[in-house]
Amino acid sequence: MSTRGRRGRRGGPLVQGPPRDPDAVTPALREDMLPISMGAVVLGFIAIAISAMRGTMMLYGDAVAHLGIARRIVDTKYPGLAQLGGVWLPLPHLLMTPFIWKMEWWQDGMAGAWPSLICYVVGVLGFYRLARRVLVPRWALVATAFLAMNANLLYLTSTAMTEPLFLALMIWITLVTLECVEAIEAARPLGAGRRMLGLGVLIFCAVMTRYDGWVLGAAVWCVIAWTLWKEPAMRAKLAGVFVGFTLITVAGPLSWFAYNHVYGHDWLDFMRGPYSAKEIDRKTSPPGSHHYFGWHDPAWSLMLYARTAQVDAAAWETGWLVAAASLAGLWLTIKSKVRWSALLLWMPLPFYVYSISYGSVPIFIPQLYPHSYYNSRYGMEMLPCFALFGAVGLSALAVWLKPRQPLVVRFMQPVMLMLIVLNTIWMLHKTPLVLKEAQVNSMGRISLETALANQLVTFAPGAPIMMETGSFVGALQKAGIPLKQTLTPSDYYKGLTTPAEKAAYVISFAGDDVAKAVTAHPEGLTEMTILCSTGQPCARVYRSDRFLGAGNRP
Repeated sequence: MSTRGRRGRRGGPLVQGPPRDPDAVTPALREDMLPISMGAVVLGFIAIAISAMRGTMMLYGDAVAHLGIARRIVDTKYPGLAQLGGVWLPLPHLLMTPFIWKMEWWQDGMAGAWPSLICYVVGVLGFYRLARRVLVPRWALVATAFLAMNANLLYLTSTAMTEPLFLALMIWITLVTLECVEAIEAARPLGAGRRMLGLGVLIFCAVMTRYDGWVLGAAVWCVIAWTLWKEPAMRAKLAGVFVGFTLITVAGPLSWFAYNHVYGHDWLDFMRGPYSAKEIDRKTSPPGSHHYFGWHDPAWSLMLYARTAQVDAAAWETGWLVAAASLAGLWLTIKSKVRWSALLLWMPLPFYVYSISYGSVPIFIPQLYPHSYYNSRYGMEMLPCFALFGAVGLSALAVWLKPRQPLVVRFMQPVMLMLIVLNTIWMLHKTPLVLKEAQVNSMGRISLETALANQLVTFAPGAPIMMETGSFVGALQKAGIPLKQTLTPSDYYKGLTTPAEKAAYVISFAGDDVAKAVTAHPEGLTEMTILCSTGQPCARVYRSDRFLGAGNRP
């Protein structure tokens, strides 16, 4: 029962309700959420401020590419949803479009940081609500602090990466699933129906954010279907709502199939097209080389992903303790046979084990061979799981210790909060893994993009440019060149036969279609400069001598 005061019907004095039991699991009230939301907002703004001052918002090439896709929706010769592409799912880019209009926010990355900040705050609030349905209030606070103060998550909150959005969706899907199951079992059809429809919308959003969401959505549908199957009376009352929930759930994948069919001419273009994970792995693997570690090896993939999740979650080797506490919490949750819906937070583990083994998704971390950096951020999806189930394990330990060591139990929660703060400080001191990966892998790309941007700013204003914008759109971003100044895909492919006649400037990267076109049709092109950077294809900049009105707006 709420502790908020109530006035009598005639405006009598304030009546204080009975105090809540601090050792009881109770849903969070509105007044409980306010300090959590304020804390999340403060942490998010601090993260963005630090990232902006240190220039780390645009380190990830994927962040630059996400912003480029969002910008392409509003800044091309033919703007619209056709510019979304066919591999990365569209929701993150659509959320950036209200902010991407401003050139300065595109250039400095703030167009991606604002949506990530909102998702971070919403995710933290949802996680606290979820934790309050599983844990007593003091341990729910510990779990939420562990999630909210994770240095890797705070860094990603300042970028255009998709992790903050998907984590928020996964948390809320788990929360609403748990509430829906409880409403069905308690024979509350109105509450169950509302949550079921809301759950369908959340699943649709998750499906349109990351492919992990497809598996999560299928798992949630099975949970709801099984719960209804066990409750015949509620099944009859909610049959129509369940059909609507099912239609919304499958609408996401079907919509993406249709989009790929219309714009990619293959309904599975995202799985087998030129930008799919399989093709990227094939192109980036040297001829005759062995596959990455974990390929068709589920045991190694399990160890690799679990280790990545540990390092993402906690500093030094303390991730082992976090994992051990989480496994204990998992066992206790299964044993209790209540709130099993929270087990949905474990979904990323089998998903990524399969993806590494059979989905051409490598992960490299410095702790394991080959001691490199690649896709370490995927381990972040286990953070809510570690936070919640680790706190479940600690809470059970506190209950067991209370009659034996009451003084120890009294200090357990504040000590854990202090350790969480120290964990964040230590991770920042040593550089969080996700940030370190971005720093290591971005040096060559940023050097090339900066050099190319310096050339772009010397071009005549408005002069059309022929270049592949997929890989190095960051050069246009740095130079502040509108994307509509580059050739559209249809004009681009036509121009490959006569590059000097279609654009005032031509920029090729070693091995791309433009480079092949210049080699085949060099007439009328004068090479201005060659730009090279470690680990990147060399860029060649040409000026056209045949373009009608070269250097002027077409």
